[in-house]
Formats: sequence, C-alpha cells, structure tokens
Amino acid sequence: MTDIDRQIARSAELINRVDSRSRASERRQRRVNEVGTRLTRIALADSAILILAVVAGLFVPLGMFGALAVMLLLVATTLTLAIFPTAAAPTAEKLRQVELKALPAQTDRWLQSQRPALPAPAVSLIDQIGMRLDTLGPQLATLGENEPAAAEVRKLVGEQLPEFVKGYTRVPPELRRVERNGKTPDAQLIEGLKLIEGEIGEMSAQLAAGDLDSLATRGRFLEIKYRGDAEGGTLS
Repeated sequence: MTDIDRQIARSAELINRVDSRSRASERRQRRVNEVGTRLTRIALADSAILILAVVAGLFVPLGMFGALAVMLLLVATTLTLAIFPTAAAPTAEKLRQVELKALPAQTDRWLQSQRPALPAPAVSLIDQIGMRLDTLGPQLATLGENEPAAAEVRKLVGEQLPEFVKGYTRVPPELRRVERNGKTPDAQLIEGLKLIEGEIGEMSAQLAAGDLDSLATRGRFLEIKYRGDAEGGTLS
C-alpha cells in the first residue's frame, strides 16, 4: 500500500466518523423540527376551536353538554394532529416508482411512518437503517438506473425492505410474540432488520470503494507524473 493509499484510507475513515455524527445530528434536528411543527398545529387548531366556542356561546348558551362536546373535540383534534405525520409518507407500492436518487429518502419517510406499529427494538433498528439510507442517498446521485448496482439497491431498498416490514404489520398483534417454528414474529423482524441494515451498509461501502479506487488511481498518476518530473528535473 502506497503513502497515498494509506492517507486516503485514513481520510475516508475520518470522513465517515464525522459524517455519521453529522447525519445523526441532522436526524435529531429533523425530529425536533417535526415535534415543533406538530405542537404548533395543535396549538393553532385548539385555539381556533376555543375561539369558535366562545363566539358561539355569546349567541347560544353551550351548557354542560356543549362544554363537554368542546372538550371532546379538543381531545380528538389534539390526538389526531399528534399521531398523524406532518406530511403524508409515500405508500410501499409507490416506492417502486420513485427515482433512484430519491429512493433512500422516500423509503426512510415510509419507515418512519411505520414506527408506531413496531416493537421498541425494531424502532432503534429503523433509526440505524435511516442513517444508512442518509449515507446511501448522495452516492446514488450519479448512478445510472440501468447499472447492476442500481437494480440491487432498488430491489433491497424499494421492494424487499418495505415488503418485509409490511409482512410483520399484517400479523395480528396478539400473535407477534407467539413462537412458530422456534421464533416469534417479533424476533424474526429484529433479525431481518439487522440483516437489511448490514446489507445497505455493504452496498454503501462498495459504492464508496469505487470512488476511493478512482481517487487512489488518480493519486498514483499524479505521484508518478509530478514526483517523477521533479526528480528528473523537468516539467511537462
């Protein structure tokens, strides 16, 4: 391994560490922003309901039943806005039609919409997969749709991952902890998500390896050309 190869490897490792921290921070910030958006929507909606109730009460006394109806409406509105996402996530079927470079981000949005239906260990794996997808997205920007790597990414990220999670959510909740063939659906979900997370990481590493190989090749060319020229006392 040449000095350039070692330097590239060290730089890539440092970049990956910094990038992972940055992406984790970005995901946390997006969560904070989403919570803020939800709270704002709830505050505006509840305020509108209270204002309308006060205005209506000026003309028609609400009475006990009217006040109870307002309270129930406030509770229903708050729960609805707290549960439903701020923007509609794509369906699993639509993921098959998403442009390749946008597929990781759209799949992540779909996965986030499935969080309420998944057990706690699976939710943490969903977050890890989301970080893998964050890394993969920019790598697909220059990958052609007809390249073999693109087909593999689309198959795993746009088809197999959503179908696997959907298969779990179709199992009745009361059966998800019941063993069948030695494993519960919960355990199968966790194992499968771990495998998928590893596969996406491997895909990203393979794409990065191609970039690093190209960079190393160019570095060796520069080293041979310019160091050789300097040692020979000539410049071309």
